[in-house]
Amino acid sequence: MNHQIRYAVATLTWILISSSLYKLHRRRAFSLRLRYQIQRGRGMTLLCVPLVAKTVEQMTADMAAAKASGADLVELRVDHLSAFLPGRDLPLLLRDRPLPALVTYRPKWEGGEYEGDDKQRLEALLLAMELGADYVDVELKVAEDFVRLIDGKKPENFKLIVSSHNYQKTPSSEELGSLVAAIQASGADIVKIATTAVSVVDVTRMFQVLVHCQVPMIGLVMGERGLLSRVLCPKYGGYLTFGTLGEGKASAPGQPTVSQLLHLYNIRQIGADTKLTGLIGNPVRQTKSHIFHNAAFKSAGFDAVYVPLLVDDLTAFLHAFSSPDSVGFSCTMPHKEIAVRCCDAVDPIAKSIGAVNTIIRRPSDGKFVGHNTDYFGAISAIEEELRGALRYTYMETAARKDHILFSLFHGTGSQGQGKEEETASPLAGRVFVVMGAGGAGKAIAYGAKEKGARVVIANRTYERARELAKQVGGQALPLSELENFHPEDGMILANATSVGMQPNVGETPLAKRALGHYALVFDAVYAPKVTRLLREAEECGVPTVGGFEMFIRQAMGQFKLFTGLEAPGKEMRELMMKYV
Repeated sequence: MNHQIRYAVATLTWILISSSLYKLHRRRAFSLRLRYQIQRGRGMTLLCVPLVAKTVEQMTADMAAAKASGADLVELRVDHLSAFLPGRDLPLLLRDRPLPALVTYRPKWEGGEYEGDDKQRLEALLLAMELGADYVDVELKVAEDFVRLIDGKKPENFKLIVSSHNYQKTPSSEELGSLVAAIQASGADIVKIATTAVSVVDVTRMFQVLVHCQVPMIGLVMGERGLLSRVLCPKYGGYLTFGTLGEGKASAPGQPTVSQLLHLYNIRQIGADTKLTGLIGNPVRQTKSHIFHNAAFKSAGFDAVYVPLLVDDLTAFLHAFSSPDSVGFSCTMPHKEIAVRCCDAVDPIAKSIGAVNTIIRRPSDGKFVGHNTDYFGAISAIEEELRGALRYTYMETAARKDHILFSLFHGTGSQGQGKEEETASPLAGRVFVVMGAGGAGKAIAYGAKEKGARVVIANRTYERARELAKQVGGQALPLSELENFHPEDGMILANATSVGMQPNVGETPLAKRALGHYALVFDAVYAPKVTRLLREAEECGVPTVGGFEMFIRQAMGQFKLFTGLEAPGKEMRELMMKYV
């Protein structure tokens, strides 16, 4: 009867706080959650390292490593221990521990490793509590049994976490609300709900539940699409988030490392006012954007976090993340062209290109505006390298013809030549071959056309090549014929496909024997930094420009759009050099 009354009260409370009136008071809800955190001695989300070692010795060593990493507590996943004996192993793990400990003994039926009797499992968790564990996690299905078991024995500072895990999906907001009410009614001190992200949009429902919950709550969404829920935990008042010690040490799908949370996402600086930015794409696992954007935000003192966002449906994503908390997003394959239609407005240059790589939420009216910084990043890098090559060639020729003295005497020569080159693009009049007709290909083709180049589009699908060539007033060519395409020397080649990108580093879009006809070869791929295409071009004596330069320059343009500030170019370039 008591359980039924508690459940009825908790359900009524959830209905009240989920009303439309209450939704107007989001910040008040956050401050109430923050009060819970301050009462327990902290003003931030705790960072917990799950320990899944097979031996007590290794788990003990991992506790020390977690302490050194900057974690606040550890989760001892004793169900992962081989031949676990509670009476022998728990005292060894809990005695002289360097950090507060959460003990979890997860059964197979809830995604853990334990396959034995639940009565023995709950007795082991009771022993953990009696030995001084700070927290114990039990599943909602057996919570009432455990609450009865510890009745009258619960230490003052001990906290019971009652958890529910859904490995198939993230339920609706209403279903999550009912689940919160059921967990509260079971006697939990802390509510824990972990669901699975079928779409990145699923995390918004977890955020809604977190911010409305009036008791301490852990709310996380598992999987790569749920990463955002783990990073933005402090923004929405989550009690804790999990960070692993390294690859292969996760206790659930999608957990980042503790180092990434602390040093990449700067989780200690994330709060209620932190803005969201990130990379929209599919896939996004290979991206390095979050490394230098987050570092740039920190350097500039801009309160935002940049997260890789695995997005399947761009329209649904923009609808779900249209609040003032979002300042904008980078946009990559396969969404660059779709974004032109999905945005409320599109910058004229991006519209001409037919592709968007940056989406900004306009503060004045909340509309999403599409931009393109790809074309500038690529073309400016190509021009700069080409000008350098031209200057070098000119100086060599001048020296051979004994023109250096004449130039110095008359104040002309290389200096005057440089000024002429700066005003007239070195691309003007040249044949500029673009491999690929996707978003990046469109941006580069448009930029080359604007500089006066004669553009040729080579694509695996000829119809797409012909369509883009028509847009830029150029020539179309099947990619299979490019190897024998040689109308003149001194051409420019730009690869705008993903051929050669990690992990397929042995691939190249064009045979080495065809590269000697070009004055410069550009590759938009930036991981690896030197692709097979670039390496073989250099072996042919052809100057090259890597995707690194395009990437860093377009990112600096994005930074300015996100923040309204000039990008800290030096720091961004140094980080890019380090990680690519």
